[in-house]
Amino acid sequence: MLSDYMEETKKMVRKSYRELIKLKTFEDRFEYLKIGDKTIGEDTFGGHRYLNQNLYRSPEWRRIRDAVIVRDLGRDLGLEGYEIADGQKIIVHHINPLTLEEILNMDPCVFDMENLITTVDSTHNALHYGSIGTVNRYVERYPGDTRLW
Repeated sequence: MLSDYMEETKKMVRKSYRELIKLKTFEDRFEYLKIGDKTIGEDTFGGHRYLNQNLYRSPEWRRIRDAVIVRDLGRDLGLEGYEIADGQKIIVHHINPLTLEEILNMDPCVFDMENLITTVDSTHNALHYGSIGTVNRYVERYPGDTRLW
């Protein structure tokens, strides 16, 4: 039986990369993508979590993940000016959260580039569990730079 979360996910209007890239600000893209009502530590797949972990270790996922990062030019939410710095953890996020059935059936949405976007770890966590105020922005510092964060 699907959890209430997965049932709600199935009822949602499908979002897309094509629509996302029309939004010009980080804030607008964040609002478009946020999931929002889950709590930290809540399992999406319960006892079946191993299935999505197997997916993310698969050669098929690694190939599509690399293609998404290249398409998005290594930018958080694919947005110019939000380049992901060396050393930051890169996550490729499903725009429409996956259901257990979609993973079990290897539904095309699992590997569909229209359903994927590049993020950093803090943005990804905020999309699932927080708000835009919880996104940690990397600020490159320079010698003599006196700007505060």
